[in-house]
Amino acid sequence: MKAIVLDMYGVIIKQTGDDFAPHVQQTFPNLTIDDIYTHWFKADVGEITSLEVWERLGFQGDIEKIEKEYLDTLELNDGFLDFITSVRDHYKLAIISNDSSQWSKYLREKFDINQYFDVISISGDLKIKKPDERIFRLTIEQLGCKAEECLYVDDRERFLYAASKIGMNAVMLNSRHVSYEGNVVDDFNQLKNMLSSGAL
Repeated sequence: MKAIVLDMYGVIIKQTGDDFAPHVQQTFPNLTIDDIYTHWFKADVGEITSLEVWERLGFQGDIEKIEKEYLDTLELNDGFLDFITSVRDHYKLAIISNDSSQWSKYLREKFDINQYFDVISISGDLKIKKPDERIFRLTIEQLGCKAEECLYVDDRERFLYAASKIGMNAVMLNSRHVSYEGNVVDDFNQLKNMLSSGAL
């Protein structure tokens, strides 16, 4: 294994992203989950900005402050920093994340994690989102590796299958407590042990 590729929400970030709709519904209880994610998914592929998401959902006033207050509720996953510092000298590292350009940039700068990664592939920047295989292939190419030399870690089954389909090794970090037929770890410590044991 020459490279480790990590998802953002539910892997690097403790929250899975499933809390955004309930957060919005605290202010607008009549909005459905579909109403909310219709706009969010447009930001995910760079069609609108993250601030436009809030505006389209009905928020008014200082939208930047409203957005920052939400983003500042998000935290790094337990064990991430210990893991990434322990593997950075042994593997190439990358992020593949479905996210708006603005949210991703803010969180990566807030937690000062850009320094750890050789490649950062954000759907809002590339206008391609998982499970489209192109975002995986582009990341692999930029890493200078073959698919089978890359380990991909995500918390969502369909994205792990997409990575596996093109030859990447896939591991679920099971932050959402779902069933998965492939390799599963509960936290970064288990992932580190799996790597050091040569199980991958």
